[in-house]
Amino acid sequence: MSLAPRAVLVHRVSEYEELLARHGTHGQAAFFLSSRGRAIDDVRERDLRARRALAEVAAAVPAPWRQARVERADLDRFLFGPEDVVVVAGQDGLVANAAKYLDGQPVIGIDTDPGRNPGVLVRHRSADAARLLAAAVGRGAAFDELTMVEAATDDGQRLLALNEIYLGCPGHRTARYRLSPGEGGGEAQASSGVLVGTGTGATGWLRSLWQQRGSALPLPGPAEGRLAWFVREAWPSPVTGTSFVEGLLARGERLGVTVESDRLVVFGDGMEADALELTWGQSVRMGVSATSLRLLC
Repeated sequence: MSLAPRAVLVHRVSEYEELLARHGTHGQAAFFLSSRGRAIDDVRERDLRARRALAEVAAAVPAPWRQARVERADLDRFLFGPEDVVVVAGQDGLVANAAKYLDGQPVIGIDTDPGRNPGVLVRHRSADAARLLAAAVGRGAAFDELTMVEAATDDGQRLLALNEIYLGCPGHRTARYRLSPGEGGGEAQASSGVLVGTGTGATGWLRSLWQQRGSALPLPGPAEGRLAWFVREAWPSPVTGTSFVEGLLARGERLGVTVESDRLVVFGDGMEADALELTWGQSVRMGVSATSLRLLC
């Protein structure tokens, strides 16, 4: 007998909740914000809108279904199951934060603050939750299969991301490594790090590098099976080069990096707390993942 679907509601602690945790009371939080020229009313109202949206989604879950909630900070410790329907309530970035922990589960993006989010990934409203949940498990549901990027290390570690994967130093020091964009030997580089991103990420950090550099690379679309990569601020010296600073990766191609620093980190979609750590001589290969994000249209 198969398990009933489980609706997993993914959310994030609001700015108001963070202020209360830091300052203790509403009044002290209001005083803190006023001392910096801000009013607490808007912050509190956004918190209430998010709570109302979560409550509306929870109430729409069908009675036979199971239900669970997970906060962004706990995603790396939460075990998603194959029967889950993942409902992300918040901003577009929260969908990306959750995506790396999924393996083909349907995802519904709920915008809890319409007008403030671009709505690229959180496309729906909480009032439509009942219809969306039914559609996610029904026949003929329409999904966008969004390409993801993968990093695999030589010791068997694996990392997924929906927007981009960053490799570099954990601080502001120079990252040293050997970069191999193909099957050749590549070159030793010293830079601020390497960014490998998808078409979904091409609306954010990846685009900012592309734009700043005036690159002629055609950035991929969200569902295209290719990636773009950029080296940030590569530094030429007698022992480091700048021949390979940008490129595209088709499905099956890999960008290889061998570490020549004491410590480098690899993390996806801004989740620095869930990073892979690499040291001298270790290598990592980045490319299009076989896993994609199934986002309900």
